[in-house]
Amino acid sequence: MLEPLPLRIQRDVAYITQLFEAYAPLLSQTANQPPDLIQTTALASVLHSFYNGLESIFVTIAKEIDGELPGGDRWHRDLLEQMGRENEKRTAVLSSILLAELQSYLAFRHYYRHTYSFFLRWEELRELVLPLPAVWERTRIALEKFAEGLGG
Repeated sequence: MLEPLPLRIQRDVAYITQLFEAYAPLLSQTANQPPDLIQTTALASVLHSFYNGLESIFVTIAKEIDGELPGGDRWHRDLLEQMGRENEKRTAVLSSILLAELQSYLAFRHYYRHTYSFFLRWEELRELVLPLPAVWERTRIALEKFAEGLGG
């Protein structure tokens, strides 16, 4: 039997939290010292895993509550936008502010999947990495509130 959707959302939230805990030393170090290539590659992987974890939650919500998952070339962007809209079956998962913040992580996810790691530059990643813990905290709160609203 499939576990209830709120529990699956909470489980994925816990996995993303575990990602942040595992990389906390590296994330905090970057505030004071630019990372080397290996650290930059690890940070890019964290960014990618972060967004993939969120997208997994969004796909589940789209399929199981909305009854529709976007298709086509823009489906990742359309899915994110779908999470920012309420519909007759649910409230909006994300505020417009959070939606705008997460669009940058979606764009990076696409870039990361189509580039070589040695092309990654800290100067470009800094804008995503440094605010990441705060963005996750706001996203975590929104997801937990949404899951609570679904019941058990």
